Amino acid sequence: MSTSDSNLSSPDGSNCLLWLRAETKPFERRTLLTPDIAAQLIGEGYSIVVEKSPLRIFDDLEYENAGCELVEMHAWHQAPQHAIILGLKELEPEDGPFSRRHVHFAHVFKEQSGWQHTLMQFKQDGGVLYDLEYLTESTGKRVAAFGYWAGFVGAAVAVLAYCKKCKGDTLGALDAWSDKQALTDQVRAELDGVSPQPSALVIGALGRCGSGAVELLESCGLSTTAWDQVETAIGGPFEAVRNHHLFINCVFINQALPPFTSLEHLQRPGRKLQVISDVSCDPLGEYNPLPVYKQCTGMDCPVATILDPSCDETSLQLIAIDHLPSLLPRESSDDFSTQLLPVLRNIRELESGAWQRAKSVFDHHMARLPIESVT
Repeated sequence: MSTSDSNLSSPDGSNCLLWLRAETKPFERRTLLTPDIAAQLIGEGYSIVVEKSPLRIFDDLEYENAGCELVEMHAWHQAPQHAIILGLKELEPEDGPFSRRHVHFAHVFKEQSGWQHTLMQFKQDGGVLYDLEYLTESTGKRVAAFGYWAGFVGAAVAVLAYCKKCKGDTLGALDAWSDKQALTDQVRAELDGVSPQPSALVIGALGRCGSGAVELLESCGLSTTAWDQVETAIGGPFEAVRNHHLFINCVFINQALPPFTSLEHLQRPGRKLQVISDVSCDPLGEYNPLPVYKQCTGMDCPVATILDPSCDETSLQLIAIDHLPSLLPRESSDDFSTQLLPVLRNIRELESGAWQRAKSVFDHHMARLPIESVT
């Protein structure tokens, strides 16, 4: 069954019911809609429903005090048809039906594994996806991003893993820090007495993500090499990756590139590299510039060994967590929600501006689906 866009409108045509769902991804404590921003939108005439969540960094009571209506987790399946379902992380095809309008990071528009299955579910159910990554200004710049926080945390966790490795240990399960200063203080404390102090290569250093990584590393007094498009234009693999203790990949990829490194490249003698932190973290995408692993790591087990120790080299560790900003959930949520507020104010006008541009990306990929169901 298919539902047309017109059938998704509210009874009065105002499209003003926003429904914040509880996240389903383990360890995800962030939100795209904080209580403060919700209160501003309610003051401007929006109705907001919030699903209760024991994981979200903001208490349910904070939303209730802001004027939101609280409902039970996963109640969005019974939401009015005109509700706009707000979330952060992706939903699996089996989480449907998707007959409403959804706003979240879906990870389906870069040829990621399973993208057709997810979009086919939207096609069959008649819903629409407005991917947060594709809410852009007319220049193509994203209107809101967690990149700075991902880079900051990704670099910090890489340093923590290096320190543990130097002490003959492995970084264990991670939990959220209260704020960036607490995280920075811990990194500095762990570095005390470690020798050699790690050198770091950041690729994508001029972007939001890379700037966060460079800030953390330099605030800890570490030697940092910052690369961006000029340095990578020649195409990899790059010896500089092997010649630093830490490699932090912060590149936003939207096209295929020669790999920055490979397992064969890394296995050559003389490798200094000890830890890779792939902040971009897209191992299943067609554009992945780090084809050295096939599975993300997680908060419970953040480090994977991708090269075992040999007689000549130490082991090589990988961090590939795809929701790093959740380790600084309050600050990153406050920042993202504030960035997003201007377009949320215009969510009634889904056929114009950033919303229309995101819808056009969805429509383009829907048109690429096979006529028959994907099996």
